[in-house]
Amino acid sequence: MTVSEADRNSCSVHLSEDGRSVVILDQTKLPNRQEWLSLYRIDELCAAIKSLAVRGAPAIGIFAGYAVYVLAVRKETEDPDALRAYLEAEGETLSRARPTAVNLSWAVSRMLRALRDNPGADVSRIRSLLREEALAIHDEDIRMCTRISEYGLSLVKPGDGILTHCNAGPLATSKYGTAIGPVLLGKERGIDLKVFSDETRPLLQGARLTSYELQRAGVDVTLICDNMASIVMKNGWVQACFVGCDRIAANGDFANKIGTSGVAILARHYGIPFYTLGPTSTIDMNCPTGDDIRIEQRDPEEIKTMWYREPMALPEVKCYNPAFDVTDHELVTAIVTDRGIVYPPFDVNLQKLFA
Repeated sequence: MTVSEADRNSCSVHLSEDGRSVVILDQTKLPNRQEWLSLYRIDELCAAIKSLAVRGAPAIGIFAGYAVYVLAVRKETEDPDALRAYLEAEGETLSRARPTAVNLSWAVSRMLRALRDNPGADVSRIRSLLREEALAIHDEDIRMCTRISEYGLSLVKPGDGILTHCNAGPLATSKYGTAIGPVLLGKERGIDLKVFSDETRPLLQGARLTSYELQRAGVDVTLICDNMASIVMKNGWVQACFVGCDRIAANGDFANKIGTSGVAILARHYGIPFYTLGPTSTIDMNCPTGDDIRIEQRDPEEIKTMWYREPMALPEVKCYNPAFDVTDHELVTAIVTDRGIVYPPFDVNLQKLFA
């Protein structure tokens, strides 16, 4: 599959025309406003990740690749050693912006490895190498999402109902997306699927983003509150659950948006196949189990005040606001990757992907 500049520029994350900024569609403003941001300073790059202006593990990886390149272009120096030291330090800062999404540190490490693999390069060559690597990360993701969508589509039939949680469409990745990629690819091919989109409290990615993407694509989408998933499954309206992932451990445990593990438990109860879909870059073979995944804790105000004219809890009430939870591998029917569909035992079969 050949990736064009038009393919890249149609994504929610891409490089500016002059190559000096990372351009993102601010996801915090959707669905009511489409606002594009051009970013290049380390503080605003990190802020975009932390505020979820850019979000979704693959999209964050693409963003990180472009961010390292833009930092290199903007740094005023002709000393290659000074540029290398600067990028190493800024890369470390960028990697800390969201600890759970492995694609962030993966992309930064990959960009810095391009530096280390070319120790004699001058400043001009360093910038050229980083541009090539950042574009490669983006192109690979477009190809990966297309392959994931193909594999995922093979798991369902026309008319099936799909339940999804959070957002793992083009906004969170590149072309098609991961968890809803099969639905969008199916729509292109005349295969109609029905989607039940969990609103995904407390940040409402399912309501604001997934239902937005699917409605605009002409997909039959029904928005439900998170606590309605059980009755929808019980009614027989769901034939499969497709969710994304921010990090997959070596044993098949995976982290995804808070509430995902509850969906998996319900699916097991009702005998519904439960799949997580993600690129191989999301698999962390250095992370033995889900217990080793660090879970980001977010501002309690996201629960108490973020979507309300007045607070919905007293100021002194404590809140627990984890961004992710970990779904046990025993609840997972299969992991759908760009290299194929991986079935249990995951500790054995995930290894085979990298053999």
